[in-house]
Amino acid sequence: MIDFHSHILPGIDDGSTCVEESIAMLRMEREQGITLVAATPHFYARHDTPEAFLKRRAESERLLRREMEKHPNLPGFFTGAEVAFFRGMSGSDFLPQLTLQGGNHILVEMPPAPWPEEYFRELEDIWKNHGILPVIAHIDRYISSFRTFGLPDRLARMPVLVQANASFFLEKRTAPMAMKLLKADQIQLLGSDCHNLSSRKPNLGDAVKRIEKSASAALIRIGEYERQILGL
Repeated sequence: MIDFHSHILPGIDDGSTCVEESIAMLRMEREQGITLVAATPHFYARHDTPEAFLKRRAESERLLRREMEKHPNLPGFFTGAEVAFFRGMSGSDFLPQLTLQGGNHILVEMPPAPWPEEYFRELEDIWKNHGILPVIAHIDRYISSFRTFGLPDRLARMPVLVQANASFFLEKRTAPMAMKLLKADQIQLLGSDCHNLSSRKPNLGDAVKRIEKSASAALIRIGEYERQILGL
């Protein structure tokens, strides 16, 4: 499995604070059977410039890869960004620089739901204007078992993919909905959204074990989405 949402890069956002913590997080990923991790640090257009962000990301990546040479058998990683949604982002010429592994998918962190109609149009225009498919980060942040705002059905009709966090499948009150959406192909990607070794540690392996018991076919489908995104 691939962890499609993490904050393992050291010293770049509110995730890993140092190279040693990043190595320990990758070691936890390996122990859970994860073979590849998406390093997706936060990008906020209102506070940062793409040039400054990419420079910091490149330096953080360099430090981590250099340290990984001392620790064989860790999962590999590829870079992207968790881009905070902003009005007018579909017209921004820098979006291709923030895609997952330089491809045509971009991880987007949405504001709290419900979303006005203009937000949906903005997401559609990212695809229309750039040929870049938005991946909605942690859908579980915007819905609950009792109030979904119609988001799963609406997103299923749009040119987007949906990522859910492992915790969605691990918490007793949300697991039934998570499984329902997964089986209905309204969740296409999984991630830990890990930030550290304690309160938000890597946990995707535990979620995969839960899913295997009742939705193993969905894991096969997720693998197909992963391979398409990475061009495998």
